[in-house]
Formats: sequence, C-alpha cells, structure tokens
Amino acid sequence: MTLVPLPHRVVGRHRETADTVTIDLEPVGTPLTPFAPGQYAMVYAFGVGEIPLSVCRTDEDGRLTHTIRAVGAVSRALCGLQTGAWVGVRGPFGTRWDVTAARGHDVLVVAGGIGLAPLRPLIHAVLDEYHVYGRLNVLAGARTPDDLLYQDEFRTWKKPFSAVTVDRPTGGWTGRVEVVTTLLDEAQFAPADTTAFVCGPEVMIRATARELIHRGVRPDRIQISLERNMRCATGHCGHCQLGPLLLCRDGPVVGYDLAEPLLTVREL
Repeated sequence: MTLVPLPHRVVGRHRETADTVTIDLEPVGTPLTPFAPGQYAMVYAFGVGEIPLSVCRTDEDGRLTHTIRAVGAVSRALCGLQTGAWVGVRGPFGTRWDVTAARGHDVLVVAGGIGLAPLRPLIHAVLDEYHVYGRLNVLAGARTPDDLLYQDEFRTWKKPFSAVTVDRPTGGWTGRVEVVTTLLDEAQFAPADTTAFVCGPEVMIRATARELIHRGVRPDRIQISLERNMRCATGHCGHCQLGPLLLCRDGPVVGYDLAEPLLTVREL
C-alpha cells in the first residue's frame, strides 16, 4: 500500500455516457502494488483534490483503469482530463471481492448504474478461470439506455448469461424496462449453490439481497460493495462509518450477513 500519491499519466480516455468517462492511467516510475478486484485507489486531480475510485481493470505493467461519473468538483476535473495529463494515485485500499469463495459455485453478478465498474474486474477474473466456477450470470440495470456502461464489451461476454434493463426507455429502446431484480427470473443459478456479488445504489443492493435471500441464497454468500462517503482511505476521518465499520478500511466489500443489520437502521 502506498499512502503518498505517485505520479500517473493519462494514456487513454473513452467517453462511456454523457457524464461518465473511462481513463487509463500509466505509472511514471515504480508502479503501485497490484490491485485485487474490488479494491480502490485514491486519485488526485492536481489543484482540486482527491477521491476514492474503484479500479475497473489492471494490467501487469501497473496500468490502472477507472470509470468516473462527473458528480462533484474532483470527478468533473478527472473526467475532463485529456491524454497526456498527470494525476496522483495512492493505494491499493480496501477489501476485495472474495472470488475464491465462489469456486465451484454458480456466480451471480448484479450491478446498478456505475456499480458495474467495480464488478468488471471480478467478471474478468471468473472468465479467465471459467472452468473452476459454475454458471456465470451478469445482470445490469441503468436509468436509461444511454447510461449503460461498457456496451460493446458487454456484448462480447459470450460465456455468461447476461441481461440488461432500464428504468426509462429512450432512443427506440426495445429491451427490458423494469427494475434489475426482475432479471433474476431468467438467470441460470441454483440458489443453494450460488455466490452473488452486488454493487449499485444502496436501495438497489438491499432490494437485490432481499430477493436473493427469498430465493434461497445464503446471506453470507452475498457480497456487496458499499462505497459511500469514503474520503481518507485510512480510517481516520470517520466520514464512511457504518455502525462499527469504517468502510474505507473494513470495506468497501462486505458480506451481506454483516451489512444487513446495519443498513436497516434509520440514519445510521
């Protein structure tokens, strides 16, 4: 783990949606310790500030890929960077998706909105060793068709069962117009032998987890990512506290069996 930001250069940039950009960062000098799926970095926009960002892809040479939605001063600054620009990066931080626990099980990935970004390296990790897992299901939901991430890549995931749905159809959309939990009716998994990975808005996480439990998936077999209010990455500022958890340190990936009693407490 590196606590001091190390210089990285923007070497690639791709606009995903009207307000979301994916950038590739290349280390200038010594690369950071490799990131595991689910971990995050603190990315610093010079002169503006830093924010925590999940790593949605890593390369052996230390290159990092982040998908960023412009919702604040720092994220807007990072989304506006062009190839050749510099940023500071420190990490890796946080807990990882426990992919090992899913070996021999059906794998169910459920994403809402930009929640697909932290799940992307997990999907690739399963596809890289597909023979040691059961069936892979990738279910994604978004506000509109224009908000769906990785649309070209999504279509190339041949092995898993994959499906998408939106809240509001636009632009001649002919696909599903429902909440993401309805896609579970078509997914191919045995609830008693399934490990689920869920990321998205908290209301979507709770609804998905409740539906999975109702169908027979054990709460301790449901892993969720809670990336709310993280600021310092070292557990000192307290902004990300959820009951006894400091999510920047004890998360962002936690088991739903641990998170459920905390998420149901009003204003916690």
